[in-house]
Amino acid sequence: MPTTVLIAPAGRRVGLTSTCLGLVRAFDRQGLHVSFVKPITNREQDHTAALVALGAHLWPQPTVPRHEAEALLAAGDDQTLMEQVVGIAGKAAENADVLIVEGMNPEAGGVHATRVNALMMKALDAELVLVHSPRHQAPVEVAEAVAIAARGYGALAEGRNVGCILSRVCRGETVHHDAEVEAFGPVSGECAGCFGQPVPPEVAAAHRAALEAENIRPLAIIACNGALSFPRVVDVANAIGARVLFAGESRTRRVSDVALCAMNVPGSIRAMKPGTLVITPGDRSDIILAASMMVQSGTPLSGLVLTGGVEPDPRVIGLCRKAFEGGLPLMAVKGSSYRTATAVASMNTEIPVDDYDRVERTMNFMADQVDPAWVKGFAQPSRVARVSPPAFRYRLIEAARSDIRRIVLPEGTEPRTVAAAAIVGARGIARCVLLGNPEEIRDVAAKQGVELPGSVEIIDPTLVASHYVASLVERRKAKGMTVERAEIELQDPIMVGTMMMALDEADGLVSGAVHTTAHTIRPALQIIKTVPGCNLVSSIFFMCLPDQVLVFGDCAVNPNPTATELADIAIQSADSALAFGIPARVAMLSYSTGQSGTGEDVEKVKEATKLAKERRPDLLIDGPLQYDAAVMPDVARAKAPGSKVAGQATVLIFPDLNTGNVTYKAVQRSANVVSIGPMLQGLAKPVNDLSRGCLVEDIVFTINLTAIQAQDVRRARTVLA
Repeated sequence: MPTTVLIAPAGRRVGLTSTCLGLVRAFDRQGLHVSFVKPITNREQDHTAALVALGAHLWPQPTVPRHEAEALLAAGDDQTLMEQVVGIAGKAAENADVLIVEGMNPEAGGVHATRVNALMMKALDAELVLVHSPRHQAPVEVAEAVAIAARGYGALAEGRNVGCILSRVCRGETVHHDAEVEAFGPVSGECAGCFGQPVPPEVAAAHRAALEAENIRPLAIIACNGALSFPRVVDVANAIGARVLFAGESRTRRVSDVALCAMNVPGSIRAMKPGTLVITPGDRSDIILAASMMVQSGTPLSGLVLTGGVEPDPRVIGLCRKAFEGGLPLMAVKGSSYRTATAVASMNTEIPVDDYDRVERTMNFMADQVDPAWVKGFAQPSRVARVSPPAFRYRLIEAARSDIRRIVLPEGTEPRTVAAAAIVGARGIARCVLLGNPEEIRDVAAKQGVELPGSVEIIDPTLVASHYVASLVERRKAKGMTVERAEIELQDPIMVGTMMMALDEADGLVSGAVHTTAHTIRPALQIIKTVPGCNLVSSIFFMCLPDQVLVFGDCAVNPNPTATELADIAIQSADSALAFGIPARVAMLSYSTGQSGTGEDVEKVKEATKLAKERRPDLLIDGPLQYDAAVMPDVARAKAPGSKVAGQATVLIFPDLNTGNVTYKAVQRSANVVSIGPMLQGLAKPVNDLSRGCLVEDIVFTINLTAIQAQDVRRARTVLA
């Protein structure tokens, strides 16, 4: 699984794209498989992905248009936006060691860039790297600004490692032009001598010290390099709408400065330096001749622009032809010299998508200055991996789509179930079978404005019940089952659905929106039974906290498990976590940590921990642990130093149903946490129970879980066969 790094701005116009290009090159240099994505873009203006494709051959993924993202934010639907972001990032991250994610840049009038970036950081469980440009600020001021930005993301409070790249760090010297020459252009007013020379050591050291004092790791102090923004002559021509008279070397010559030449020749030639774009009225034959002679004498001017809509006498062009044929571009515009020079000076200096040389120079210059120790650290990341809720939900959907399973819903006339079935069918998560009166089901759908897709089947259980009588009698004859009794049992749609699974007509079952847990599970225990070698059915909830998903077990089935049963629950829950892509670090919970407490309840947890470790030495299991010691690193350091689970537990096993059920509901309701489940463990085929207070979304994801469990059952059967 790749490590994700979010590159986000700590201000405006900080060189975010250039920084991303440099980081891609820095990781690539270390032999790491690096990928890049910019999940949210203004598609009409943004071409970052194209630049990365040009420089690193990483082909862009589809993105969320900025206006669509803003519409979702305005509707308060952060979750859907982040699910889309996770999906985009997931595709980009395939086969990568490191995924670079470019965050949103703040735009004029925009207020949501930081909020969106913070959501992406959590959704992608990303390392945060902030980019800032000092703009002549003192090091302490820069560090304070970066720290404020980090706090805005909530990164420091969460204990995340925050890195910072300072770009365009200026040497502080100002360009001075000759007073007799009107100078404009890409470097006019910029720093003299800031063309990639290293930042003075004392300045770099001051910046590093100030950042470290704010608990922010300095990753690069990158010097201002005006040369990286020099446009090609062809880019200038496009920007000002010039008519090209002689293209020359317009695709390779770059404009480092602009000189408006309206003085006599001696005054004008003082401005004709290498890389200068000369702008002059079209009737100034003397300046045109002087520029051509300068080129022929070895001064590589970048180009010549004639203004005023006037073109020189052909005889003048003839005299200058050698310079033009030697590569000097010649262009003409209708506007005045001053307006033309101003337009050039204010043109967009973003890298064009076909400027390979500039991309290469930018990537190499930036990569050269990134801390190599930080880059190398990604080869063996030490950070504990977490699965964010959007990432978890996206993985669930994609996994279910990979092998569509048939899931039966016995509560087929229940409105939430009908709506959920429509969503599941539309998303291609599973083939749902609604059991109930077809007219009633369609009426329920119509009243909700729900359109059931063709993939959703409707079966009247009263019409098919007789099909299962003989099989039910055969399976339960040892318990005294008769035909008469079977007919009565099959009046219950849950029993019909269970028999559909027993005869391989369905792969899983979801119920409980209007029935009790016992009502849902009882037929499965009677007919489907448990996995061979397992005598216990337990449950887990996937608790979708703001920045990660935790597994809670058992919170729905076993009232007071023994130590042996508790060990079984721990192992089942760990395996379920791993099956759904969540790293399994199992905490056996109690009201005391380690050896600090005594009593029957604590001893049970100690014994269960011992048994679970003996049975599965490959798993990380520790206990007894109090809840705070299990999930909070600072508490863990004090109460359970040296534990590989404490402070970073992902699977939390409660000692009894009373504790587990109360805790999961308290967390769910008080912290506004989405819980998915309960998901039952241990049955030979998946049957999952719903809370009677469930939402449509809860049913959708429970069906999703069931479909994935059914895939696992199918794979296991294939292996055994």
